[in-house]
Amino acid sequence: MIAFLTANQLTVGIVLGVLFGLLARLLLLRTDYRQYPTYPHGQIIHISLGVIAAALGAVAVPALLDKDYTAITFLTLAAQQFRDVRKMERETLTKLDEMELVSRGATYIEGIAMVFEGRNYLVILTAFLTSLFAILTAWYWGVLAGAITLIIVHKLRSGKTIDRIATVRVADIRLEGPDLYVDNIYIMNVGLIADQELIRRRGMGVLFDPRDANSKATLANLGQRQAIIYDMSTILGVFRDEGEPALVPLAKLDMEDGRLAVFLLPQENDPEKAVAVARGVPVLESAVRMPTEASVNTGEGAG
Repeated sequence: MIAFLTANQLTVGIVLGVLFGLLARLLLLRTDYRQYPTYPHGQIIHISLGVIAAALGAVAVPALLDKDYTAITFLTLAAQQFRDVRKMERETLTKLDEMELVSRGATYIEGIAMVFEGRNYLVILTAFLTSLFAILTAWYWGVLAGAITLIIVHKLRSGKTIDRIATVRVADIRLEGPDLYVDNIYIMNVGLIADQELIRRRGMGVLFDPRDANSKATLANLGQRQAIIYDMSTILGVFRDEGEPALVPLAKLDMEDGRLAVFLLPQENDPEKAVAVARGVPVLESAVRMPTEASVNTGEGAG
């Protein structure tokens, strides 16, 4: 067996590269509470793309070793195909968003589409490194390189959550006549008596207190606010139907200190679970703002 692996080092390297690349894609593929990608057909599409990405990464090594530099053009074509994947995901999710009681929002959709494109590049990297070490050294070094890359991929699977940028707690809601407040933050005007009674019985308020100036700017982003509302409504449920604007979950800022108040009518009115869900909402890459890093704030641009 060892002799066979040594004699067919090139083939073994390619096979190991494809195998570890596929494992990386499977590791990154997860259908969660958002039910996306769908099971099984959505997953089949992404697994198929993962096999293609893994094959490209693994075959690139022997092509470069043979000085077949034109093979790099295939990686360029792959990049174009994966950009098309991002476009496809964006268009699909935008269409699906029209049918949601609580929408994801454009920023959340763009974040999901970006993730699906980026994960294919991680698959190419995993396959490339595994194949490179297996061909240049020995098959077991290729396995080791693939395993280390899988660990790195696992760490890159998820980014920051709201808990990193804000403290979260349940806040009291109150109605002063038709005016609805979460803590002391004004949310909206509720005119109908029936809606006011429903809010008193089932309404819930959650307050997000930013940890610093950067967090304050991130929470102020409309896309990040919509992501918070969407995740909480998806997991806790939403007590409303189409055509009931007074029951739509909302998020409003306290303009003085940057706190964010979220009002919702959950199907499952569990304050502890609501706080846990809110803390686990992802911080969208496109929503992150870092005003403290500007040169006028660091002093680098002074003078």
